[in-house]
Amino acid sequence: MRYPRSACVGLWLKVGALALAGVSPLVADVTSQPILSSVVDVSRDFRDFANSYFVVDHVAAFDPATGAGKLGWRRTKYQWGISFNNTSATYEKVPGNEWPTTVYAVDPELPFSLEFVSPRTIRLRMATSSTARAEREKSLMLVREPQRDGSWETRKIEGGWAFKSAVGEVTLRDKPWRIEIRDAAGKLLTQTLTEKSELPFSFVRRASDYSRSVAAVFSLAPGEKIFGGGESYTELNKRGQKLVLWTHDVLGAESPEMYKPVPFFLSSRGYGMFMHTSSPVTCDFGATESGRNALTTGDDALDLFIFLGDPKEVIGAYTELTGRAAMPPLWSFGLWMSRITYKAEAEVREVAAKLREHRIPSDVIHLDTGWFETDWECDYRFSTTRFTDPQTMITDLKRDGFRVSLWQLPYFVPKNRLFPEIVTRGLAVKDAKGNLPTEDAVLDFSNTEAIAWYQENIAGLLKMGVGAIKVDFGEAAPGNGLYTSGSTGFYEHNLYPLRYQKVVAEVTRATTGEDILWARAAWAGSQRYPIHWSGDTPNTDSAMAGTLRGGLSLGVCGFSFWSHDIGGFFGKPSVDLYRRWMPFGMLVSHSRTHGAPPREPWEYGKAFEDDFRKAAELKYRLMPYVYAQAKDSSERGLPMMRALFIEYPDDPGAWLVDDAYLFGSSILVAPLLEAGVTARNVYLPGGRWIDYQTGRVYERGWQRIEAGEIPVIMLVRDGTVLPHIGLAQSTAQMDWTKIELRVFAADEKTRAASGLVCLPTDNELKTVALERSAAVGGAGALTEFALRADPLGARVKWTVRAAEVKK
Repeated sequence: MRYPRSACVGLWLKVGALALAGVSPLVADVTSQPILSSVVDVSRDFRDFANSYFVVDHVAAFDPATGAGKLGWRRTKYQWGISFNNTSATYEKVPGNEWPTTVYAVDPELPFSLEFVSPRTIRLRMATSSTARAEREKSLMLVREPQRDGSWETRKIEGGWAFKSAVGEVTLRDKPWRIEIRDAAGKLLTQTLTEKSELPFSFVRRASDYSRSVAAVFSLAPGEKIFGGGESYTELNKRGQKLVLWTHDVLGAESPEMYKPVPFFLSSRGYGMFMHTSSPVTCDFGATESGRNALTTGDDALDLFIFLGDPKEVIGAYTELTGRAAMPPLWSFGLWMSRITYKAEAEVREVAAKLREHRIPSDVIHLDTGWFETDWECDYRFSTTRFTDPQTMITDLKRDGFRVSLWQLPYFVPKNRLFPEIVTRGLAVKDAKGNLPTEDAVLDFSNTEAIAWYQENIAGLLKMGVGAIKVDFGEAAPGNGLYTSGSTGFYEHNLYPLRYQKVVAEVTRATTGEDILWARAAWAGSQRYPIHWSGDTPNTDSAMAGTLRGGLSLGVCGFSFWSHDIGGFFGKPSVDLYRRWMPFGMLVSHSRTHGAPPREPWEYGKAFEDDFRKAAELKYRLMPYVYAQAKDSSERGLPMMRALFIEYPDDPGAWLVDDAYLFGSSILVAPLLEAGVTARNVYLPGGRWIDYQTGRVYERGWQRIEAGEIPVIMLVRDGTVLPHIGLAQSTAQMDWTKIELRVFAADEKTRAASGLVCLPTDNELKTVALERSAAVGGAGALTEFALRADPLGARVKWTVRAAEVKK
């Protein structure tokens, strides 16, 4: 929701239990209040004339050996004035307003610490009160408690202290307080800002309830670009944008709201930041003032991690803290056939039979909201009137190479047969009065009894042979709720998707031994539990482009695996849109057709069915490449669908592209995003690229490229070995003892080629390297390439084939 311009600049959520969590009821006009699920923008409270503000001023005490100390804060008010009919406001120093005056400091001195977690990871923590908020549990966002790194050299300098590692430098200035971050060469990357212009590095103390929030403000350099913040559908470069990080049921792919906000970003200057909190966060990346990066967190303490390095190094350091994606099973990389919704056993069996009859490779059939007796009414039971024998159905489908995926959600309507039990046993979120916050019962995943009850229901389905659970919704955890954790929705709302997915991932692994689910919402740490998809997308070109940007943005935040609804969700896609979207959907880690029916390719005519089949077969033949790249991405915390600058940080042009991507390390994909278009401009980073479909060679830079038979532009990096496998109708039927190594070499100057391979039988990543043999004559014929050594010890019969190249 957007507040009207006439609303008070300090407008904040007014009513309900959110006030218990630090939310200010400052506006009397109830008509101006947001609705229950509105996003929460904490930055508004830094422009309220009623509040008190404290700007960091100087270092009052500091021990460089431990990194602990105290900061002196200068008390200010947001004051307005008028000059020549122009009204403006700024922060001005004021006296204290507490009594007894001998008890409360006007300008308090409060704890802070500057710690070093690794040679490239810095941790800055600040308190806004002498009484710290008690931690009720270990952080779910972190995989382990960060350790202290002893490699940083410390020295006292005039006016402060300097710290240096092999990766960068940190300077702490004592008065006025300032932190400067530099790279190893001494270049200033960013620094804190405390000037009164616009928003200074400060914290607010609200007049309404005495709660606090922090504004961590850093400099932005001219030309600096910012990426991340979650699955954001707006322009990929977030410089000049304001991101409100509050999980939200977006129902689209073009608005600023997000299913998957993540309080992490990286900069083109060689650093990144992670705001370690589950409270609402607002990131003003130069939107209000171009040179200021204002990070406002709703938490009453600041816990900020800063990472140094290129994009891969920054993402790697971030995921080392928050976790990396587990490796999903092989079958999950195949095609998921779905629509909203298959409602009967006969219907499911018919779709499975037709997929095989029409030779459409597929591994999963997803049953969405209609497998219960009442559509949408989740009770973990198959309908007895429409599913005669679901156990046998699941067994038969698996025998034919199909897994079954099932939809569910953690919200229970009053008519659901489980509703009385959930309410009676206290398994749902409550409001401040001890009642349900809404008409529905929302499972409280901070309640161990609720977790056990829920996992028992999910385990029953998995024991039947179900392959994956769709972890839908999770964005509407009541913000006005009270949770068993002891926190309100102010802290639990954003954390809810992480709790939800953790519970499903753990019961799935314990029951099936596999790491797989299908989730929509997310927060920092959710990347550990693959797979996530982009949510409900309109059937439009602009939504397709927004979906692509969202996937790239989420990938920057360490999500290795990601998918989307091929063709868009809300209506029946046009043949043209569905045809162009299909290869885009197949050339990401996970591929699912889903949305309003029909989605089955034979329902769109023979020509479309043939095009659909070719796109699906493309991924199935490339499965050794897909699986190896997935393993590599999982181990390093990298996205399989990655922005060009992740692989090419030294190419300025790579930082400008948000309508093309790298699929793994060696394939560049540029979808056709407009109806009737068969060619488009594509920026090629690095060296030469070879068209996978046509064999044409392209040099670095902007190129006008015509799509091939499959309506997508797909290029392979010169010197790449792409492993292929014989076509099969499911991954279960693939013969991994025979792999073709297809060499992409632009000309005879390409003397060596390499790629990655990984057998699903052992999940060990290996490099396959080929080089030209000097013993073979000819004018640089590509048949000269041969294996240097067998990376898999004769377990595979290799065939080396040269990709056709047009000179």
